[in-house]
Amino acid sequence: MIRVSRFRFLVAVASCAAILALAGSTHAADVVHHSNGTNFPIARAVEVPAGKTIYFHSGMTPAPADPKATPGSPEYWGDTKTQTLSVFARIKESLDKLGLGFGDVVGMTVYLVGDPAKGGRMDFDGMMAAYSTFFGTKEQPNLPARSTVQVVGLVQPGMMVEIEVQLAK
Repeated sequence: MIRVSRFRFLVAVASCAAILALAGSTHAADVVHHSNGTNFPIARAVEVPAGKTIYFHSGMTPAPADPKATPGSPEYWGDTKTQTLSVFARIKESLDKLGLGFGDVVGMTVYLVGDPAKGGRMDFDGMMAAYSTFFGTKEQPNLPARSTVQVVGLVQPGMMVEIEVQLAK
């Protein structure tokens, strides 16, 4: 039978604990944004390591661009770019209250209604013009994995943009 002194046993236990603690901190590394290999401002994939908290944020829609205009009209809501800017402003307000920011966004789904002014097709360029002011910038370079889909309609007539995000911190 092998006998180990109490001192050696405690040193071994302490060493194992230190190794596990270091391994745990390495395992809880930063979120990894995998490039899509182009300059298009979305990630191919985002890797969230163990130890991060994941947030699933409900979809947000725009505030009226001109509340005095006829409800549901293009003047009331604005075009796709205007609506997207409004949605991101509302998301930012919510994230600020949660202690989060756009740099924590790891996933995004954008729902766009076809724009009557564009023959019923979604205004992807208008959405991207607004999106690109918040993601892939010098100030906020993190890019989420993102899908953009055209839908038939949203909760209010004239709304053309809803965005939901997933975050990790």
